Parts: sequence; C-alpha cells; structure tokens
Amino acid sequence: MKKNDEPEVLLIEGHEVHVTHPEKLYFSKQTTLSKLDLVRYYLAVAPGALAGIRDRPIVLKRFVNGAEAEAFYQKRAPTDRPEWLRTVTLSFPSGRTAEEVVVDDAAGLAWIVNLGCIELHPHAVRSGDLDHPDELRVDLDPGPGVGWPDVRRVAVEVKAVLEEAGLVGWPKTSGSRGMHINARIEQRWSFTEVRRAALALSREVERRVPALASSKWWKEERHGVFLDYNQNAKDRTTASAYSVRPLPDARVSAPLSWEDVPACEPADFTVLTMPQRFAEIGDPHAAMDNTRGSLDGLLELASRDEAQGIGDAPWPPHFRKMEGEAPRVAPSRAKTAAKKAPAKTPRAKMPLIVIANSPSEEAAMQGLERWKSKYPQAAALLAVDDVLVDRMRGRSSIWFRIRVNLRHVPEDARPPQETPDPDDDPTRGWSG
Repeated sequence: MKKNDEPEVLLIEGHEVHVTHPEKLYFSKQTTLSKLDLVRYYLAVAPGALAGIRDRPIVLKRFVNGAEAEAFYQKRAPTDRPEWLRTVTLSFPSGRTAEEVVVDDAAGLAWIVNLGCIELHPHAVRSGDLDHPDELRVDLDPGPGVGWPDVRRVAVEVKAVLEEAGLVGWPKTSGSRGMHINARIEQRWSFTEVRRAALALSREVERRVPALASSKWWKEERHGVFLDYNQNAKDRTTASAYSVRPLPDARVSAPLSWEDVPACEPADFTVLTMPQRFAEIGDPHAAMDNTRGSLDGLLELASRDEAQGIGDAPWPPHFRKMEGEAPRVAPSRAKTAAKKAPAKTPRAKMPLIVIANSPSEEAAMQGLERWKSKYPQAAALLAVDDVLVDRMRGRSSIWFRIRVNLRHVPEDARPPQETPDPDDDPTRGWSG
C-alpha cells in the first residue's frame, strides 16, 4: 500500500509529472479534497482551463498548506522546473522584471497545481507580445450584503454596453460572489488604453443603473456592484476560467453562456460538479478567440467623458502618479480644501473607523461581530455598504482590513476608534 507521502507519478501527454504528497488535504471543512483530487479535476477540464491560460505568463498563487491556509504569490518561475516548461520575462510598473511560467499543455497545468496553485492567475497578454493585451476584463465585485441577483442585472447591462461598442462579452462566475465578463480584443492597444476603455465602460454602466452599479475606486464611496476597471492595469491578474477558489465548498470560476446567467447560482459550480458538466456540454467559451474586436467604441466613450470634464480615476497604489489622475487619497483622508478648485465646496470627510486587521478573513469578520455586539445601537444604524471589507495586498500575500462608516450614526453616538480586534497587520514593522 502506498504511503501518504509517496509521490504519484502521472504520465500526461508524454511528460512525467510527480504529484508530491498526493493525499495531503487541500479542502477539509465542507468538502474533502486532496491535492491529487485537485490535479485530477484540472485534468478533467484541461481543454477549458488551458484556453484561459495557454500562451500567457502566469502568476503562481500557491496554497502550499491547502485552501484553508494562507496563500502567497510567486511571480518568478521556480528554478527546478521541468525543461519542457517555458517562461517569458515580464517588466512591471516598479521597473523590476520577472521570468514567469507559461503553461501550454495539461502536463504544465498539473505541474503548477502540484505546487499548490489551486487558482490560475494569467496575465491579459500573450507571450509573443507582452505590451499589448488581447483581453478586456470586466470584474463585477459586489459589496458586503449585495445579492447575486444584482450582480446578474449589472452583468446584463455590461453585455449591452459591450455590444454597442462592437465587442462580445463572455461571462463566468468569479468562483466567489461576483462575475467576470471578458472580451477578446485586437492586440494593438497598450495597457493604459485598455484600462481607459474599461473605465469608460464602468462609468457608462453606472450611469445606466446608478442604484446597482458603481465605478468609484474608494470603497467608502461605493455602493452595490463595483466594476473594477483597474483589473486591466499592467501587472494585474484575475482567476481564470475553471479556477478553483479557496471557499469551503471548493467552488470554481464557471464559464457561462448568456442564456445561463438569469438562473445560475455560483454554488452550483464546484470541483465535484464541473467535470460532469464539462463532459456533457464542453466549454461554453470555446469560440472566444474567434471574436476579437476593436476598442475604438469604448475609447470614443472615454473621449466624450473627458470632453465633459470627467478625468482619470485612481490607479492601484503601487503605480506612479498618472497624468490627469485626481489626488490618490481616500476622501476620508483628503484635505478639507482643494487648492486647485477653491470655488468648490470641500468634500466632507467620511467618519471611518478601523475594526479589524488580520491575514484571515474569517478572524476579521469575527472581530466585526464582536464590535457589533459591543455597540448594538450603532450597528443597527449601519447600511449594507457602510461595512468596508478591504483586501490588502502585502509583499506576497493578501490580508484583510475591516472598516465601518459611521455616517448614519449621530455624531454624539458614534463609537470611538479603538485598537482593532484582531490587530494583525502584517505590514507593520516593514522598513523601506
């Protein structure tokens, strides 16, 4: 009988792939899945999963201790990789470069899953042209308490705007609470131009369904479903089709047809259900590469916004300050007066307090519940979008910050800022 720590050797398309610690549990709460189970899942849906990552550099998000433990990001390809696995060298906004893995076949897919990559995070470029994306990515991110029906309604509006601009949107569940809609584009626009097009699309959707959608970068200004235009900035990646997500039910990012969208539920698509679905219907996005379109329509929309005085929106924090970008500071921290626009009424600061900091989202949410129990009267006055759950990117991992906006709580009844509970900010103590 094979010992638990003895590798499982798989022969995949002529390549040997060693699955180390194959019986190691990667999911154990709601469903039970070993590392080998995950490798077999990806092999079962390999044609679909490879369609989303083939010929693209990929960031390795490694859950080496399973989906219930902390993950870390690895941009640089491991030095002990197989000789048949190729790489490309990317440059980043910081000026640094990294040699990243490119996965082209099922053997390469199994090899990175063995590293603990339960999610697949490809860049929006092909290896032959690393400066011009071939994909516009629309990331629908619902705020706390926002329901799936609202996500679906916003997705349908995104579809309409894309079609009016001459683009075909391909929807998929994010594998969590949101939805992704990707559109293939011709490779002739820079990352900056693709992001500009995505921002214009986000603002247009917000104008059409203002009660449901938001294009605002700062969480304290958002409501409903946020259209994250910055996912199109260089160096950003999202979980691709068929990616397994680190949720207790092992749900996956499921490609959909538009006919699927009105009735689908994210929890229907898991590691246990997707192989049979794939075997029965194939990949709903199989024709995606045949629908490359132009960004001209969305860029014209961006030009109209600019002509009306609507400038650029904030970029991710690690990018240099861009021309035309407004001050990159949250409204709650902004100065009470703006020197460049003295005639305008200064924006009021939001009364925000930090409740919890933790590498564990579950621990942070438990801290929020303790705060609500301590201040029940204030908690009862909070709107759904007054609780801000921030995913903070550290040097190599994600941590969670929870803030509460007390705008609906009378000033004399607002709880004070206290030491967050828990207060495990992993960036504390960093030096230059």
